[in-house]
Amino acid sequence: MQITLMYSPAPRQVLELNLQVSEGWTAQRALDQAGWTTAYPQLGTPALTLGVWGRRVSREHVLRDGDRLEVYRSLRVDPKVARRERFVGQGARGTGLFARRKAGSKAGY
Repeated sequence: MQITLMYSPAPRQVLELNLQVSEGWTAQRALDQAGWTTAYPQLGTPALTLGVWGRRVSREHVLRDGDRLEVYRSLRVDPKVARRERFVGQGARGTGLFARRKAGSKAGY
């Protein structure tokens, strides 16, 4: 079976590895076989989540041919909180539909 391992240890850095595995291998066994658990000790922490093609799976998930096993880091900032803070900084008139008004036009047009 051919699978692909994906991991981003830091922003703007992506590791991709194509791996040949046998039937019945779990996600954890594939990470061990690739040597990523020793090269990146943070993979052993429960803070990191695994997924196959964007869907969350456990470490005991049995892989199938063509799977793309992804390792997700935890978010540093909640996206909703970040958006609220950006909105406060920009103000109501600098965002959304009303950001670029023509000179002399009414509000909302």
